Amino acid sequence: MSEDRNKILEETIKRLLRRGAITNLQKIVNKTHAADLSVVFRNLSVNSQRKLFDMIEDYEQRAVLLSELSEYTFTDFIETIEVEELLDVFDHMPADDVADLIADLPKEKADAVLEKMKTEESEEVEDLLSYDDDTAGGIMVPDFVALAEEITAREAIESLQKDFPDVEMPFYLYVVDDHERLVGVVSLRQLVVVKPGTPLKEFMTTDIFSVTTDMDQEEVAKIVARYDILAVPVVDDNNRLMGIVTVDDVIDIFRQEATEDMLKMAGVGEEFVETQSIVSSTRIRLPWLFASCIGGILAFFIIGHFEDTLKQVTYLAAFLPVIMGMGGNIGTQSSTIVVRGLATGRLVADDLRNVVCKELSIGMILGIIYGGLIALAAQVRFGSEINTMMLAVSVGLAVLSSMSIAALVGSLVPMVFGRINIDPAVATGPFVTTSIDIISVYCYFKIATQLLGL
Repeated sequence: MSEDRNKILEETIKRLLRRGAITNLQKIVNKTHAADLSVVFRNLSVNSQRKLFDMIEDYEQRAVLLSELSEYTFTDFIETIEVEELLDVFDHMPADDVADLIADLPKEKADAVLEKMKTEESEEVEDLLSYDDDTAGGIMVPDFVALAEEITAREAIESLQKDFPDVEMPFYLYVVDDHERLVGVVSLRQLVVVKPGTPLKEFMTTDIFSVTTDMDQEEVAKIVARYDILAVPVVDDNNRLMGIVTVDDVIDIFRQEATEDMLKMAGVGEEFVETQSIVSSTRIRLPWLFASCIGGILAFFIIGHFEDTLKQVTYLAAFLPVIMGMGGNIGTQSSTIVVRGLATGRLVADDLRNVVCKELSIGMILGIIYGGLIALAAQVRFGSEINTMMLAVSVGLAVLSSMSIAALVGSLVPMVFGRINIDPAVATGPFVTTSIDIISVYCYFKIATQLLGL
């Protein structure tokens, strides 16, 4: 439904741009959420993007639009905005979003922006930029509510109203000691249901889920999802509260990580194809396709090794596609299940034995079912030929071995990669299917040669 709405919005804006209907455009632009406008921006020229941007009256909406633009759209569009204008927009954005956008700016413009920003804000943004992009420190929000443990609930509410009016998402009040070390957390619900004179230290939760500034963002997202919390505090090595990671950032992380995993599994890198140049895209895909090419050459030599077998029983060649296809499909299924399980935290690398045994069992059961089915098809098709029974058995066993080995490889490789801290996603796709094809071809002809006495 949202896709249809965005399509209608895009067509309407393009039509009004062609007609020069500025008044109508302004009404639509200012009534449309900036997130929806960011989708329309993808298919507009830079000049048209600039016209729409200038029509947005609310600077907060301009800020949302910039933060929602895809990287390649942002890179082209930002060239049309001067530093002073950019600063006006940044004034209406959270510091973590500002840091993300500055990181995507050309170095010269980024330096100019940081130099002209207010000293306090500039230092805050520079602190965020000092952390790696994919860590808790790089994605945290430095604006949070931190109160001393001795103050009462009434004083906390007064402080929240007076001292923290601009905090973006005050889900929790964090309690710190005299050295700004995190000692507890209070939810807004707890704050309003206790007696006004109760000190925070008497009803705060001391069993706190926190993360360090150098923790990988994917691990942070798993913690928020696992414990169903709206935000997680970020602390340094001395347990001093540095910021928080909120649930909206976690959603972005899951979306980003899922996209990266899918692209890695397909062997096309970590970025959308539209963000890559022809040379860059070719360079990224080359090694993955080279692996497939080498696998095909090895399969060719294996088939050549059994040339005499093929000459005597040419029917064997007819079953090669189905044997390789069944093995490749179940291998991809197993690797995909394991990679997503590791990515979402439902599986851990220490579960290697249980995961692999389960997938191998599933592969064997499916292999028996489909091996029998394909063997029956072979028997029916070549029922009048000599050695038909052995041919059918050979095909059935080949399917069984192909699917079993595929499930084993598809689950084992990503689990091993995860255990040695290599992204499991790179172990799937071309890597798994190529290795399975080679093993399947070899097993098929070896079984057929033995059973048919060739």
